[in-house]
Amino acid sequence: WDETHFGKMGSYYINRTFFFDVHPPLGKMLIGLAGYLSGYDGTFPFQKPGDRYEQHNYVGMRGVRLYGLVSSSPVLFGTELLELSKSLPAALLTAFILIFDTGCITLSQYILLDPILMFFLTGAVLSMVKCNSCADRPFSASWWFWLSLTGMNLAGAMGVKFVGLFVVLLVGLNTVYDLWDLLGNLSLSLVMFGKHLLARVLCLILLPLALYTAMFAVHFTVLNKSGPGDGFFSSAFQSQLIGNNLHNVSIPE
Repeated sequence: WDETHFGKMGSYYINRTFFFDVHPPLGKMLIGLAGYLSGYDGTFPFQKPGDRYEQHNYVGMRGVRLYGLVSSSPVLFGTELLELSKSLPAALLTAFILIFDTGCITLSQYILLDPILMFFLTGAVLSMVKCNSCADRPFSASWWFWLSLTGMNLAGAMGVKFVGLFVVLLVGLNTVYDLWDLLGNLSLSLVMFGKHLLARVLCLILLPLALYTAMFAVHFTVLNKSGPGDGFFSSAFQSQLIGNNLHNVSIPE
């Protein structure tokens, strides 16, 4: 059923048809983009689970989640090997378990959001751990890179599903611990502590919020035609949708 649902969402993006859904737009936009780039024309109705795709090219929309799932394995491998356990056998075992896990194999076969979410979740954890490893050289290029990448992955996780809030909580707790440790460092001036605080506000709060907002800007720009989601929004908004009965009608404030 979920493949039918998210496949239809991808078709809406290709056809630029406005819809309303409970999940943020990033994952569905990536599915739609993958379908568009792979030659899918957005005409399959996705009416019920089990319908045959026939001549419709669905491979791209299924492939984007497989890429996310496969990418999660080396991400976890890098996290485990380089920063956490320092153990090659443990890292290999972690990657092996993920790659051959029955649940992951099943998820990789269908048009779902979960593999894309896993990519951003594991990416956020890896970036956080790598940033922690640069604690002895703060404000260096690598430190800024991993801190910024952490914020970008947080936005990605939240932009796919709201369950991404859990990795936001994880990174938030790590940041609070890190700042508390810096505050207790008597050799660190308050000015320098303020710079550390400002850097984290910039990269872990403002940057993710800006990217998250930008996702919705793209969402509303692409979906400019009337569709099944019109009724959830105001008349003023509906007047901007091509094909809506209120299109280009003057709506008083």
